[in-house]
Amino acid sequence: MLKQKFALGGQLQKIALLYEQALIAQTSQKAVCNQHHTIDQQLCRWLLMSLDRLHDDKMLITQGLIARLLGLRRVSVIETAGKLQKGGLITYTRGRITVLDWPKLEVRVCEFYDRL
Repeated sequence: MLKQKFALGGQLQKIALLYEQALIAQTSQKAVCNQHHTIDQQLCRWLLMSLDRLHDDKMLITQGLIARLLGLRRVSVIETAGKLQKGGLITYTRGRITVLDWPKLEVRVCEFYDRL
């Protein structure tokens, strides 16, 4: 049924193709970011993007899960989150991350944050 509607063109096809284009662009930029940017920049980008989607300044997630999602070692995420916490940008306790200073976090993020 969906394939038939897609084949007819129209609004469904247009929305599906726009979604696919956005997904490919996001995946490509993420690959470049992971290759060329620091762990600090990657974590800041991921935090801001995730919280943008949640429309909140806090989330429940473990550092181990963040490491798996970003393809990083858990210890790297722990060290980087610790630096962000010491800098007063976030708080992190028992799986709860809260962003305290969005502007400072945005300064640390790579240029791909605004593009995704």
